[in-house]
Amino acid sequence: MAPVRVVVVDDDGLVRAGLRLILGGSDTVDVVGEAADGHEALTVVERERPDVVLMDIRMPGLDGLAATRRLAERGSTARVLVLTTFDTDEMVLTALRHGAAGFLLKDTPPPDLVEAVVRAARGEPMLSPSVTAQVISAATRDRGNPRERSARERVARLTDREREVAVAIGRGLSNAEIAAELYLGLATVKTHIGRVLTKLEASNRVQIALCVHDAGLL
Repeated sequence: MAPVRVVVVDDDGLVRAGLRLILGGSDTVDVVGEAADGHEALTVVERERPDVVLMDIRMPGLDGLAATRRLAERGSTARVLVLTTFDTDEMVLTALRHGAAGFLLKDTPPPDLVEAVVRAARGEPMLSPSVTAQVISAATRDRGNPRERSARERVARLTDREREVAVAIGRGLSNAEIAAELYLGLATVKTHIGRVLTKLEASNRVQIALCVHDAGLL
């Protein structure tokens, strides 16, 4: 397989250099560009058409949240992985709802960072386990709000089996793990996920997970 093409976006030059060094040391990843802010990121992504974008949140000018939203609005197929120190969980949630494929801590070990990028390119983003519980808490702290009602209405469209698949995704299981747990073929799991995406009006697995959490199914 060809290496995963990545663009690194961060206003700190040292961080960009470190990420380039880490990712460049892997045969499975190729850093094809970098940007220091959201405006530059839009230009670089349009030019390079990467598979994955590592996106910082806090940047001058156009921040990572706005840049992620604009990439989605422009129809970019690049999967955005948000980089964060996780002192701003609500901003991470906003990024995910804007179409980000997942999030990573900036101190993620190099092997895990490479794995996350490769999995994101395959459509199976890796949510950092150490902070998933905090994201869930932030996503569900306001019970009874319009977001929860909307999630419950969307989840009600699912069949029992589709709901089981959606919950499994919310628990962070891969397609293979879902197949093993529910005694389904891998192709069947993929079919169910496609239907879940449509019924929940989600664009990726992370948004399925957020909808499941908002609906109180975990």
